[in-house]
Amino acid sequence: MMAQNNKNKLELTWIGKYDEHQSLEPRILIENKEYSYGKPETSTLPNGKPWNGNMLIHGDNLLALKALEQDLSGQVKCIYIDPPFNTGSRIDADGKEIGYDDGIEHSTWLSMMYARFNVLYNLLREDGAIFVHLDDNEADYCKIILDEIFGRSNFMNRITVDARSPSAFSTVNPGMFVSSEYILFYAKDRSNLIENRIRVPRTPDYAYNKFILNYDLPYSEWEFISVSEAFSKYGKVKSSNPETILKAYNKFIIENAERICRYTAISDSGAGQKVIELKKKSLVNPNDIFMLERNGLDNIYIINGQQLAFYSKNIQEIDGKCQPSKLLTDIWTDIAWEGIAKEGGVTFKRGKKPEKLIKRCLEIATSNPEDIVLDSFLGSGTTAAVAQKMDRRYIGIELGNHAYTHCVPRLKMVTDGTDQGGISKTQNWHGGSGFKFYELAPSLLKEDKYGNLVINKEYNADMLAAAMAKQEGYTYHPDQEVYWKQGFGSETDFIYTTTQFMTVEALSAIHDTMAEEETLLICCTAFQKECKQAFGNITIKKIPQMLLGRCEFDKDDYSLNIIDMPEMMESEEEETEE
Repeated sequence: MMAQNNKNKLELTWIGKYDEHQSLEPRILIENKEYSYGKPETSTLPNGKPWNGNMLIHGDNLLALKALEQDLSGQVKCIYIDPPFNTGSRIDADGKEIGYDDGIEHSTWLSMMYARFNVLYNLLREDGAIFVHLDDNEADYCKIILDEIFGRSNFMNRITVDARSPSAFSTVNPGMFVSSEYILFYAKDRSNLIENRIRVPRTPDYAYNKFILNYDLPYSEWEFISVSEAFSKYGKVKSSNPETILKAYNKFIIENAERICRYTAISDSGAGQKVIELKKKSLVNPNDIFMLERNGLDNIYIINGQQLAFYSKNIQEIDGKCQPSKLLTDIWTDIAWEGIAKEGGVTFKRGKKPEKLIKRCLEIATSNPEDIVLDSFLGSGTTAAVAQKMDRRYIGIELGNHAYTHCVPRLKMVTDGTDQGGISKTQNWHGGSGFKFYELAPSLLKEDKYGNLVINKEYNADMLAAAMAKQEGYTYHPDQEVYWKQGFGSETDFIYTTTQFMTVEALSAIHDTMAEEETLLICCTAFQKECKQAFGNITIKKIPQMLLGRCEFDKDDYSLNIIDMPEMMESEEEETEE
């Protein structure tokens, strides 16, 4: 339902929206080198934090997003997510759910997505954008949530995607066939977003029907014949087959696009003053051609009160081929979904999106190899594969077992260059880069048999030090020479975590090695009470007591009930492609 909040704004409410929840635990990520692959590029982010290469993360996506927040807030250029559509339709012949639990209760879906959108918003750059792919079931509700979080003024577009075609198999049910899906496109701040203009292929436009015979001569001497007459004269087609003739004709108009044109009307209310004056001049000088020269822009040619529009402006190289084009609109009907079942060498029934679709989203919102792309519902790995082929950085998060069975094998093939499907050929992709595979660490604190939160026994000394650095807002970066400099908050502020009993003598030894301007936070399991006030530039705290009540520990699942994908038979793949 819609309600009015205390800011006098309308908002969407649902059961559970305002339930009190403890803050999320900021987990650490642990690289699993068994699955990392290739040589991903490393660098330093604009915020000064290290970029250790493309990331594939296995774990609950809300906890994983929270794990990224400290280092990557304001660093992600583009987010594409394809969350569960909440249709309840993913069931097998026995009525059992398959893959994403796509039938969760409505308010639960809204609560799950609301929490994730808030973290995604924080991760985006000020010039960043998010694309959210949905169907009719939740798209309208989701838009209201996004309006609330991103701001209604930052709504860029609702893109309608023609996602499937009617077939004998899919049209057995009565009623209108549903072929559309939707992508909600938002900017973090539309005043900062540079939205790249995209042209897409179109059928030839035969309204351009005039051919300039002597284009190389001065414009005042140009002579016109029809394009069909020029094709008959210069086309040199020997075949009488209609398809062959049409193919040759289309090729002819592309190759001669700079001398093919048509007349277009000039609006007295919309055109500039100089154009209108030239139009009037041409009307009293029939068949004479006039030109308005413009610095940095195409010159304007006018004859008999009309402007010459050249076909060459509509010809563009797209996917390595010169072809007729038009500006991209918010209705996408040109991306084929049939035959994508085997893209990337993995199957993902009814969940896979065409690589070309992801490519288009990234083309709209990114242009730099330094740009980071994020997908927190990675599925079969399409977004990561496309980002790598487009030479973008990426972060992919996936909870299901298909992080191992789908994403890793697919991205390995991308890295090796053996994946030549999808957009590989149009991107001239032959391999390179790579990724690091991370597991989400377990909770730092676990309940013991008495119900008390204690340090998780799965944590070794390094994990504990990294976790405490994240908890306290420090960057974990152990100094190779000074053991107590395990992480830094600034050039002079450090953190040190130890499970040893801290004595005044040990504290004094540390203090003796500190520079005068340096400060230190020590987190330990026990210490002499005299340590508390021993030195003004050293703060000492006890774990786990210092963490209690700070966030929700010992909870590992905030998921949308994602379960393993089943192995698919070939007949099932074919059914998906219909």
